[in-house]
Amino acid sequence: MSEPAPQVVYTDGACSGNPGPGGWAWVDTTGAWASGAERHSTNQKMELRAALEAIRSHPGELLVVSDSTYVINCFRDRWWVRWRANGWRNAKKEPVINRELWEPLVEEVIGRGDVKFEWVKGHSDDPLNDVVDRLAVAAAMTQSGGSGTELPTTLGPPDRPYR
Repeated sequence: MSEPAPQVVYTDGACSGNPGPGGWAWVDTTGAWASGAERHSTNQKMELRAALEAIRSHPGELLVVSDSTYVINCFRDRWWVRWRANGWRNAKKEPVINRELWEPLVEEVIGRGDVKFEWVKGHSDDPLNDVVDRLAVAAAMTQSGGSGTELPTTLGPPDRPYR
């Protein structure tokens, strides 16, 4: 008998300007979703927040799909191992940027041991990547978030002005 497949969740972050008003979102393959916003943020912070919120919201084995190489490469290349060993300093001995998000994200991932990451090319007609992008852009634009068990019928402007 084969093991059940992991839950799959897509994540994305968006920012109007960089820095500027930001938004994050996740959506899973059941249609459940959540999004949120920060008045003053960066795209990288929003990508991290999206992954962190998705992981916190999905117990059990999980595959996080993201178009953020910043997030994916950290776990694929295990940047976090050296960061932790060096007191959250990078190879240049400087403080890790966005440590306030990296540290809880890394702790969630290693504490659980059942989270994997996969990269998807952004804006390449992957339906769930497109949906999560629109949710993050809408959150940044409206400076409000939401959540639900079914995707909303309107997902913000089709031209993605906040990307």
